[in-house]
Amino acid sequence: MTPLRPSEILNLYEYEKVREARRAEIIALKNARRVQVGPYLTFVFENRETVWFQIQEMVRAERIVDEAKISEEVDVYNELLPHPGELAATMMIEITESSDIRPVLDRLLGIDTRDYVRLEVGSHVIIGRFESGRSDEELGKISAVHFLRFPLSAEARRAFLEAEVALVLTHPNARVRSVLPETTKRSLAKDFV
Repeated sequence: MTPLRPSEILNLYEYEKVREARRAEIIALKNARRVQVGPYLTFVFENRETVWFQIQEMVRAERIVDEAKISEEVDVYNELLPHPGELAATMMIEITESSDIRPVLDRLLGIDTRDYVRLEVGSHVIIGRFESGRSDEELGKISAVHFLRFPLSAEARRAFLEAEVALVLTHPNARVRSVLPETTKRSLAKDFV
């Protein structure tokens, strides 16, 4: 996927003019790229549009106008884009009850440090590769937001639209399998082009 360029980021004034329309488009796009896995985990598969929107919202929220700082944001967020032949996702641990936050996070400790998260494309099993530094089992700390990649073989990519595709968790405290709907598969398959 082609990295975003700083020149693609709108200035604050221009972005405000198109924000509501673009926001509605991105919400619809993310709905097609969002997969709920069990009661607490949500995966959002990233692409150029979702990353562009995140940059624009960060620039807006932080009121960034300096071109060098915008360029830095673009460099950071470009790391979320999938590389050729892979899917990239943000995994969020979403807990609505404040009293459940610590117990749920404690139960999910280590989810990003082993082969607990995988994508199954028919008979192909792709282990999620997590960005490091988001948890520390020794200290009992885990982030509620993680970034991971699924590098698919050429065979898995060819089978993607025809096969059943599922996100699977095999963590001792979170064993669940969620089959991706056809609309999600079609949206994600565009990332391989």
